[in-house]
Amino acid sequence: MMEKFTTLTSVAAPLLRANIDTDIVIPISRMVGNSTRGSLGQWCFSPLRYQPDGSENPEFILNRAPYRSAQILITGVNFGCGSSREAAVWALKEMGVRCLIGSSFGDIFFNNCFQNGVLPVVLDRATVESLAREVEASQGAGRISVDLNELTVTAPSGTRHRFTVEPKRRQALLEGLDEIAVTLQRAAEIAAFQTEDRRRRPWVYSR
Repeated sequence: MMEKFTTLTSVAAPLLRANIDTDIVIPISRMVGNSTRGSLGQWCFSPLRYQPDGSENPEFILNRAPYRSAQILITGVNFGCGSSREAAVWALKEMGVRCLIGSSFGDIFFNNCFQNGVLPVVLDRATVESLAREVEASQGAGRISVDLNELTVTAPSGTRHRFTVEPKRRQALLEGLDEIAVTLQRAAEIAAFQTEDRRRRPWVYSR
């Protein structure tokens, strides 16, 4: 089981730099000895988040109030491109991020989000940039609301934007089911098939 996603209203941090790859989200050097869930959040975005001496970079948006508490990121084009490391999503979630709003994402990263209870929302680029401008104009005070039941993003101004999610993925997020949990929902069917297959082809199961 994974954490359900239904609705979320949060501070949203605009991070519109294009082509932020998974090595920026979680560098391979930070995964050495820290490759398990629960230990990566502190290193999320470390190339942008920290200065060479290890101190925080005051220019990085997630180091500034109120964006430190952002559960939503407004992202630039092709966010999450690069290597296929699932740890990039683990790091984001451990940092507190539950939703990404962007015009495009790396394909494997996009798929990994759904497997870890993080919702990637795809909107057209003009809408993404408009949301970022609204948030910036309010200096982060304006909240964005995301409703997976209604498939809407509500801007700080109250404007609602529709988005789409593949129905099976939407349902899995709403129920908090990863692929294994979805498969286990059909455990009785699987067992019945195995019983019948064992009867028809016993040689397959012999040792």
